[in-house]
Parts: sequence; C-alpha cells; structure tokens
Amino acid sequence: MDLAEIWRVMRRRWYVLLPGLLLTAALTTAVHLLIPVEYQSQSTVTLLNSSKATEAFDGNPFLSTQASLTGMADGLARNLNSDGAKADLKALGVTGKHEVKIADNAQGPFMWLTVTGTDPAAVLKSDELLAGYADKRLKEFQTQQSVAPEAMIRMATIVPPQKPEAQTKTRLQYIVMVGALGFVLSLVAVFFVEARRRTPRGKNRPAPAGTPAADTPAPASATPVATDETMALRTVGPSGAGSP
Repeated sequence: MDLAEIWRVMRRRWYVLLPGLLLTAALTTAVHLLIPVEYQSQSTVTLLNSSKATEAFDGNPFLSTQASLTGMADGLARNLNSDGAKADLKALGVTGKHEVKIADNAQGPFMWLTVTGTDPAAVLKSDELLAGYADKRLKEFQTQQSVAPEAMIRMATIVPPQKPEAQTKTRLQYIVMVGALGFVLSLVAVFFVEARRRTPRGKNRPAPAGTPAADTPAPASATPVATDETMALRTVGPSGAGSP
C-alpha cells in the first residue's frame, strides 16, 4: 500500500479519523494543562582549606587545595540529600525538590546546589536557604569532632543562586508521546474499519439469474454426434462406391 492509497482510505473513512484526532487534541491539551511547568535554580559552592592551613600561602585558600576537601564535599553532599536533611530543610521553608552533588567535571571540591519547583520565587528562596543550611552542616560536622575554629574547613560561594529557569523538556516529551500515540491509534481504527467494510472479490456475491452453478455438469445431448468413421461410411457406401 502506497501513500496515495493510504490517503484515499483516510479520506474515505474520515468519520473514523476525525473523532480520533479530536480526542488526541483533547488529551494533549489536558497534558499541557495538568502537568505544570517546573523551574530550577542552581548555585555553586566550594570547600576551602582552614585559615591555619593557608598560613604558608599568605592566607590564600585557593593555593592550598587538598584532595581531602573533595572527599569532604562528597560526604557533605550525601548528608544534604538524606531524609533527615530533607526534614530540616522543609522546616526552614524549603519547597520543591533539592539535590546536592559534586559538580560535573570538577577539578576540586566544587558542589552544585539545585532546587526544582513550580513557583519561581519559592525556588530561588529555597536555593538560598539550601546554601545557608549546607554551610551550617559543614560547621556542625567539624564541631562534633572538636575541631578548633582556626582549623575548620570553610565554604565559599562561587556562583550564587541563579534566576529560576523553566524546565519544559519533561512536559514536552509527554505531549509528543500522547499526540503520537493518539494519531497512530486513529490510523489503526481507520484501517480496521476499512478492512471490515471491504468484501473479497468473487465471494459472498449472488450469482446472476439463469447462470448454472459451476459444479453442475452440462446435460448430455440427445442427438448422437457423427464421428469421422460414420461420415466415411456414408460417403463410400456398402459396396465401396461413392454415393451419387
């Protein structure tokens, strides 16, 4: 079946295709309205060596980066993603979903603090609260280990919480999926109806009046058919002479 034939079938069965397309349009509109737009804000922080450890570098913490800081960043990120931290953040007023992880392709103890939600203003505020809570937890870890204040690892903000940006990829994927599925099902319904309405040629058709059945043998003729030998005898005759 070529495209021309498909188009002819769609035109012929428009009364099946049209309701399917209208239902598909209604479903895609419902998905568009029911799935809200999500907004995301992200900030970047880094862990710095203690003031005591930077004395040899004239107090410049960026010159004394150690591998142990990356391990501390990983441990802090895991703690901030825990259920206990989620409960604390919720009590502080953080809404939406938050995530803390080491920055991709980071060459040091850099961390991404990300908050996702449906209210842009609340998302931005939540990202700021998350950054403050992360600094607080870092100090609590070291206080529990009786670390002297001058030897504590510090946190610095590299990129402050950014303006929330709309994340439309997920909703667009659902809309495309529903639209494609609805269109395919509409075509299936069209060709199903077409197949049901078509009748194979030569079958289930009444035979014309006066036409004998195909399996009924023709009646034998009452008049004998003259053979070649009979015609020869008539011509030659009993004595062998030709007839006058």
